Amino acid sequence: MPVRYVAKNMRLELQLIADMIPRGAKVLDIGCGDGALLDHLTREKDADARGIEIDMAEATRAVGQGLAVIHGDADTDLAFYPDQAFDYVVLSRTLQAVERPREVLRQMLRIGGHAVVSFPNFGHWQMRWRLLINGRMPDTDTWNRPWYETPNIHPCTIRDFFALCEQDGYVVEDWLAVDEHGLRAPWRRSLWLANLFGEQALFLLRRA
Repeated sequence: MPVRYVAKNMRLELQLIADMIPRGAKVLDIGCGDGALLDHLTREKDADARGIEIDMAEATRAVGQGLAVIHGDADTDLAFYPDQAFDYVVLSRTLQAVERPREVLRQMLRIGGHAVVSFPNFGHWQMRWRLLINGRMPDTDTWNRPWYETPNIHPCTIRDFFALCEQDGYVVEDWLAVDEHGLRAPWRRSLWLANLFGEQALFLLRRA
């Protein structure tokens, strides 16, 4: 599969997220970093795109680029947003780092009509193999910090996430597994293979 065009300073995985969001949508990006996705959605999709970021330096950088970003914590500050304030709420590579992922998801689908969630897949075969061979927490391109420094406190697999969505009554409108470069995996519709070979997962959710 050829590499697709991606906006400058924007991960390929973020481009796939942008593909899930229609033109003109009102979007909240949780853990928006320097605002690369917000900038892309604003410029390319005429979106009303806003962000919340826990890292003050990143939030300041985004604001300096003219983006609507505030400093805040997903674990505590989402409760202050009104119901259905956004069309889409995005959480990219952050679910595994929040203290209460289940509550964050609940809040996302309270304040937004849809939630777009991406996370690194702890069920990837490299993770399993390195745990089996070394008996230590894996160090890969995706999980690239030692266990004592990582912000990731709730790693999960693709199957774990499907189970949580079923338990809490969320409808999975779309999903795909991708590699670290953001390219779609050919096993997209095979959950077993996606859970084994997908380095990251992307989900589009709504309430039932």
